[in-house]
Amino acid sequence: MSHQRRDARHSQENTAIRRPFRAAPAPVKDGPRANRDIRGVRDVQLIDDTGANRGVVSFFEALKIAEDAGLDLVEIAPNSVPPVCKILDYGRFRFLEQKKASEARKKQRTIEIKEIKLRPGIDKHDYDVKMKAMHGFFEEGDKVKVTLRFRGREMAHQDLGVKVLERVKVDTVDVAKVESDWQLEGRQMVMVLAPR
Repeated sequence: MSHQRRDARHSQENTAIRRPFRAAPAPVKDGPRANRDIRGVRDVQLIDDTGANRGVVSFFEALKIAEDAGLDLVEIAPNSVPPVCKILDYGRFRFLEQKKASEARKKQRTIEIKEIKLRPGIDKHDYDVKMKAMHGFFEEGDKVKVTLRFRGREMAHQDLGVKVLERVKVDTVDVAKVESDWQLEGRQMVMVLAPR
């Protein structure tokens, strides 16, 4: 085999295959479409910047009215026929929407499940301390999981554990309700109480 053929074949083996260029996907905008982002629409139901309904107008006419007012054309109800668009300051609109969402998050309260651990032969003072903590959790609106653990031979006297849990139910009846009654799970009894 001549050197030329070998070199030609060798250069064919080492040529890189170039992949076709793919454009990056367009960023997905959250929130309503505004101005020229509103596509595929011929007519719109227009509400001007004073809140007056101008009726059905062409999209380009509505866009011109918005630009003349120095404001944005924002699609409020995209699913209606024709879509409803309003003339307003889009930046301020977005700011107010974010503010509303942040206020809603502040008011939202997550209910936590706090755990109180007891023993079948719990002392009166220890019991009172646990009950005080439990009442505090109920005032904050949290649920309480009462776990009663048995050690060694205490498993033979489960009736003592049942008595303690029944006492907890009676002592919290004015502030809490039983969400799930006591159940034996291995070496422990578990009961869940929820605030009234």
